[in-house]
Amino acid sequence: MAFGRSSRSRRPVEPVTLKILVAGGFGVGKTTLVGAVSEIRPLRTEERLSEAGRPVDDTAGVESKTTTTVAMDFGRITLREDLVLYLFGTPGQDRFWFLWDELAQGALGAVVLADTRRLEDCFAAVDYFEQRAIPFTVAVNCFEGADRFPTETVQAALDLDPEVPVLMCDARDRSSARDVLVAVVEHALARTERFREPATT
Repeated sequence: MAFGRSSRSRRPVEPVTLKILVAGGFGVGKTTLVGAVSEIRPLRTEERLSEAGRPVDDTAGVESKTTTTVAMDFGRITLREDLVLYLFGTPGQDRFWFLWDELAQGALGAVVLADTRRLEDCFAAVDYFEQRAIPFTVAVNCFEGADRFPTETVQAALDLDPEVPVLMCDARDRSSARDVLVAVVEHALARTERFREPATT
């Protein structure tokens, strides 16, 4: 009687690890999204907002926010047995932007979180990734009470290239946040494949 190879004799799969950034304006939900999907206890570098920081920290629209990320958030999610994402949430305020170049090194792609009440706050992140040719997806975090717009309207308002995916999400919901990360990976890999295709004459 013939037997196949025992499953116990198979070598464990060595997963591919990819680095994804989670960026956007102050208070848009970056820490929340990383925490919602991370299968490990996320690393957070939050500090309480202080009176000294009020002149430089724009809290308009997020007056109830009492903390801010001063370095990064870090989490991990396994999408498949052979694919693991390392998530790096960037700080939102301008005064911490010197950290972005370090965090962006080796990143496959990025999520730009947006809030329709303060859409202009994500312009800087969009510009950053466009200038460095880092593939990104825009995810509109649907806050309660915020106006809802079609994705085409958001794409036009941000002056995005047609190929840049725009999704609606709830950063608090694991499934919703996971869908955003899957979209980033698919977009980045598809763009990589296009660049690899030989030019035709």
